[in-house]
Amino acid sequence: MKKIAIINGPNLNLTGRREPEVYGAITFEQYLDQLRNAHPDVQITYHQSNVEGQLIDLIQHLGFEADGLIVNLGGYSHTSVALRDALLAVPTPKIEVHLSNIFAREDYRHHSYITSACRGLICGLGLQGYELALQSFLG
Repeated sequence: MKKIAIINGPNLNLTGRREPEVYGAITFEQYLDQLRNAHPDVQITYHQSNVEGQLIDLIQHLGFEADGLIVNLGGYSHTSVALRDALLAVPTPKIEVHLSNIFAREDYRHHSYITSACRGLICGLGLQGYELALQSFLG
């Protein structure tokens, strides 16, 4: 059984309540139930933190245990060299996901320190981006 870990960063605990026109109208927990039901043969774990150091700890731990990491590090994607270094330090393949199209937003969101530490980037497709990232690990 494949083990896929999803790590979400700051403010993603508010998905479904925060700016639903940008981030969607269902909570991440509701979406996670749908994802798990659609893939009963995959062990999907979910972790979320608003704290950069906790995200680093999660990456360091899960990056040696999971078969793949799906990371949406939110605003830290555009600011954190430390999270990039943590991703580079672990052997597990990684996919970066963003709910919104970061290239259609403010200029400072156009650069992600995380992208070069991952094998791919999916953005602008809402929660469906997690499904696509998961498929990339299964196919």
